[in-house]
Amino acid sequence: MKKLALHWQIILGMVLGVAFALLMSKFEFGSQIITDWVKPFGTIFINLLKLIAVPLILASLIKGVSDLKDISKLSKMGGRTIGIYIFTTLIAVSIGLAVVNIVKPGKSISPETRTELVESYKADADGKIADAEKQKNAGPLQALEDLVPSNIFKAASDNGNMLQVIFFAILFGLGLILIPEEKSEPVKQFFDSFNEVILKLIDLIMLAAPYGVFALLAALVVEAPSADLFKALGWYAFCVVLGLALMMAVYALLVFIVTKRTPKFFFNGIAPAQLLGFSTSSSAATLPVTMERVEEHLGVDEEVTSFVLPIGATINMDGTSLYQAVAAVFIAQAFGMDLSFGVQLGIIATATLASIGSAAVPGAGMVMLVIVLAQAGIPEAGLALIFAVDRPLDMCRTTVNITGDAAVSMMVAKSVDKLGEPEVKNWDDNYTKKNE
Repeated sequence: MKKLALHWQIILGMVLGVAFALLMSKFEFGSQIITDWVKPFGTIFINLLKLIAVPLILASLIKGVSDLKDISKLSKMGGRTIGIYIFTTLIAVSIGLAVVNIVKPGKSISPETRTELVESYKADADGKIADAEKQKNAGPLQALEDLVPSNIFKAASDNGNMLQVIFFAILFGLGLILIPEEKSEPVKQFFDSFNEVILKLIDLIMLAAPYGVFALLAALVVEAPSADLFKALGWYAFCVVLGLALMMAVYALLVFIVTKRTPKFFFNGIAPAQLLGFSTSSSAATLPVTMERVEEHLGVDEEVTSFVLPIGATINMDGTSLYQAVAAVFIAQAFGMDLSFGVQLGIIATATLASIGSAAVPGAGMVMLVIVLAQAGIPEAGLALIFAVDRPLDMCRTTVNITGDAAVSMMVAKSVDKLGEPEVKNWDDNYTKKNE
């Protein structure tokens, strides 16, 4: 009997998780059982993925940079990567603003609902505002200063310091390029082997993916706020999801124009990573799977994936920037504010820069949204209006972030003649051949 493809296993886990949670919610003790006995398995699964994120970035990026053998290739690939990432982020923010200005979801919120939401989530909003205030009080070059770690072991101990780890890995790779080949070869062989071990660990961890997403979705359902609040925010959620869907279509179009690969090929290849990103709400946690899918199922050379994807998981947050644009205008509409064209242009610029600074972990975009709101003169307390539906929307925008990383890696690979045929011809045969 043919083994069920990984993405179908993950979808089945999601559906069963939601169904199980809905069933258990009928019993008085059901929510407590899920919280105490099911949710921990979801947390363990996410922790396993996070566990190998930093080792994977170090091994793959050092290997990728050192394999270039020529610093000019690094600058060429790096320039194109950053340029395309910024281009797609600008498109994402523009789509978000267009959708929210056409639908005007904030106009549907009554003063009573607004007051209820602000009071219910005031504590959460205050925490995010305090975090954002620390960032706003930093100097103009604080981001550049934070890029360079004083201790690589300390930086590698926190997944929130991905940019510092990437900086060290690129610097280390450059060092390997600049020393004689006979000196660098043993080190490169070590990282080659290290990278293979990490990839095999990914295979093992992904065997638990259906069970992990089952636990995560079950916990999400029992912890969700009341249905009345969801109804009040339905139009806002619709705008975000519509904008994200349009951004997905943009990725497919760009991939087709640049690489001539069909949308079916692209989405079939990246589907398991998308579903995992949806379940975990973390680009960083999903990075190991994204790298494997892009390399083996989309045909992108390892030299490109090991450079483009770790950077993308840290600075390319198209879904996050789109959501920030929609959320900012939605909150303004809810408070009866009319934003001028100039202010909305400022939102485009701020959301683009803020998305670059967002950590690749769940909820980080909410902190950066405070900065976007402050720039546009929108009351930061309005952040409480969107907390009720932030988690499911975070899952959706993480999926878009991952899809954007994959699309850009294909375009960059094509531009440097590093896009070939996928190693796995049958996209639905994930892991089966390797584990037989």
